Amino acid sequence: MKIRNEDHLEVIKRKGIESIYPGCIKIVVGMATCGLATGAQEVYDQLDESIRAHGLDATLAKTGCLGFCQMEPLVDVCAPGLPRLTYCEMTRQKARHLIEELSKGRIVEEYVLCKFENELLLDEVVKEYGSSGNLTEIPFYEGLPFFAKQKKIALRNCGFISPDSIEEYVGRGGYRSSWKVLTGLSPDEIIEEIKRSGLRGRGGAGFPTGRKWELTREATGDTKYIICNADEGDPGAYMDRSILEGDPHSVLEGMVIGAYAIGASKGFIYVRSEYPLAIDRLRQALSLARTHGVLGEDVMGTGFDFDIEIREGSGAFVCGEETSLIHSIEGISPEPRQRPPFPAQSGLWGRATNINNVETWANVPAIMTKGSDWYSRIGSEGSKGTKVFSLVGKVVNTGLVEVPMGITLREIIYDIGGGIPEGKRLKAIQTGGPSGGCIPAHLIDLPVDYESLTEAGSMMGSGGMVVMDEDTCVVDIAKYFLTFTNDESCGKCTSCREGSRAMLKILTRISKGKGEKGDIHFLQELGEAVKDASQCGLGQTLPNPVLSTLQYFREEYEAHIEQRKCPAKVCRELVHYSIVVERCTGCMACAKACPVGAISGEKKEPHALDESKCIKCGACYDVCKFEAIAKE
Repeated sequence: MKIRNEDHLEVIKRKGIESIYPGCIKIVVGMATCGLATGAQEVYDQLDESIRAHGLDATLAKTGCLGFCQMEPLVDVCAPGLPRLTYCEMTRQKARHLIEELSKGRIVEEYVLCKFENELLLDEVVKEYGSSGNLTEIPFYEGLPFFAKQKKIALRNCGFISPDSIEEYVGRGGYRSSWKVLTGLSPDEIIEEIKRSGLRGRGGAGFPTGRKWELTREATGDTKYIICNADEGDPGAYMDRSILEGDPHSVLEGMVIGAYAIGASKGFIYVRSEYPLAIDRLRQALSLARTHGVLGEDVMGTGFDFDIEIREGSGAFVCGEETSLIHSIEGISPEPRQRPPFPAQSGLWGRATNINNVETWANVPAIMTKGSDWYSRIGSEGSKGTKVFSLVGKVVNTGLVEVPMGITLREIIYDIGGGIPEGKRLKAIQTGGPSGGCIPAHLIDLPVDYESLTEAGSMMGSGGMVVMDEDTCVVDIAKYFLTFTNDESCGKCTSCREGSRAMLKILTRISKGKGEKGDIHFLQELGEAVKDASQCGLGQTLPNPVLSTLQYFREEYEAHIEQRKCPAKVCRELVHYSIVVERCTGCMACAKACPVGAISGEKKEPHALDESKCIKCGACYDVCKFEAIAKE
């Protein structure tokens, strides 16, 4: 059914609501990449088999990522009159047990993560599930520490709708914004609303989105383009992938609104080929959008023409930079070019082009539905709204978190993330991926917004947040990120190409205990030079991991150089292993684990380690249960 008027939209909305909230039991499995990696497909297959075997009146559906990736696979059960229950760490056996009990009219309370009695939809409608009754011991979703301080806007539908259903997207308020702007607002009014909201680009530098749209609209020429940058290349970052896998229509709708405001009739989604599931779900969403008339010719019967193509990238990190991405779409080598002119003036095939990332586009429909005043009240003075972070590393609770701008690092890491495992001390937080910096533990109360992170020597970036504990070596971390960016440099700028190689060479030498007097000063000067002389954002931010660790952890560099010592006991060439005879029980576990036969000894007798043979792999240290291997 093509949407040609408001009644058509209402019909599809009712179908969507019936699909999301049927009158029978509904079981929903999180089938994003994180869920599939932990066995969600096997859980889904078992649920399907058991439902059939028991003749249970239930529907089985797939959804995206709810965010608590560490607890995957996640399964939601919605039974009439009862709260929505989210089960965690599901297995085939648990799935079988769940259906057996449901077929007997019983609710399984084991392995329940949380419950929902109601939820607020985008159009301010409160959906009631059911009373908790005797399920009082199960925590509410909003009371769970991981979710308590989150506010979901970009992730509003992920984990709640089927990404393959346009009806369910409409059922939760989707495509209402498109209808509103196409039938009742001028392009200038839309741009002004986005400007008033304070939305800034969520892909890196945080340029004001409304101003970017305005510049593209004001550019000369009849043909204009918009692009969704889904080339998410930061190690450990997967925010964009999760949105595309769980709620692709939010991005498509944002692009429709942006295209109308700018005056574009063609759009592209540039997504890395390493995201096959996201690409599949995007293709399905595009097909459904065209079938229902919200994309293509005469969108929603308004006379506006706009369509979108998917372009798969080859995974080059430099394609996250706007001009490199444009070159890749054009089919030429993805190298950055000098700016100005900016893409808003001359971009794809020389035409005015607007580029925003996935998360930015996903925010647009929510802003146009609920208003700029609503959005601008969220966040801090200069950074409005929310930001999605992939919280990874040495933290108890890992996953996707969407939080209001201005929240502190302490709240994210300790309140949401649950702190550092095994009672260890926090050392640093890396934000902004390879282009960001390491923020030390003493700045734990730093507000998370564009200005504060930049002032601290890091950046917002696309939203990667890596937590490091006391066992992390900052020299090793700086070397890791320099290795990545050195490999990913397009090589066009001498400063970036040769500067990154020289910095990596010095870091490698330091990590091997071969650092020289003057290395720290040279790294500092070289980093500043690369930053100042490089043409694109990759080169300009490439030294950040080095410069920030030099700023906050200089003494650790000095220990590597002057004392030939790695305080964190990470750098292999600076670590020495030995056997503590008094503790060795002669269990032979270390001898069996050693790949080079450096450990010898009789069973139940203290062993000996030949340091001349030891390759410092740490296998013996990892397997010893008696703390008889000393690591120094």
